[in-house]
Amino acid sequence: MIAAAGSGQRLGAGGPKAFVELAGRPLLDWSLDAFRAAESIAEIVVAVPPGQEGSVAERGVVAVEGGQHRSESVAIAAELCSEEILVVHDAARPLVTPELIDAIVERLVSDREAAAVIAAAPVTDTIKRTADGDRVEETLDRAGLWAVQTPQAFRADALRGALSDADSLPDATDDAMLVERQGGRVLIHSAPAENLKVTAPIDLRVAELLLRERA
Repeated sequence: MIAAAGSGQRLGAGGPKAFVELAGRPLLDWSLDAFRAAESIAEIVVAVPPGQEGSVAERGVVAVEGGQHRSESVAIAAELCSEEILVVHDAARPLVTPELIDAIVERLVSDREAAAVIAAAPVTDTIKRTADGDRVEETLDRAGLWAVQTPQAFRADALRGALSDADSLPDATDDAMLVERQGGRVLIHSAPAENLKVTAPIDLRVAELLLRERA
């Protein structure tokens, strides 16, 4: 499932982020290429902004109108999936690779006790917590901190159960957070920092440079 219903306001794109041009193609298409090439993926469902279902379905995937926030979009898409393992990815991470997708799914399949496996990179910056926005309250130990990414692979029952709590969906910054709240065992799969999220204009420039290097 690819979450592609974001407005793109922070990017200043003037339209949905998933359709912003990156290296000559819509941002979404880079993720679609990776998921099509992944051996572990049987079907792709994309949650899109209202009115974009037709154009995305033409790409050979299932397109569904997303919700008011990210987790609601994932919940809507999950209802269309019948597989025992579901993978969630943000279209805003166009540098995802088939190898990363397959590795995360394989690890979840191999650990029957795990409810989810998520991509993440170790935090390298020093992280400080502030009390009122500009006064430092404490410095966190970065040794145990990870910057979470997507894709994230879930056992379908665990994800659907976590998404069924409608009151907690608006506050969730990722779906693994919801599974954690339900007591699910979530594992980290170390992923490259270059699997970046496009949020600001500079991220588009960096992503394009990395894509050109790959080519």
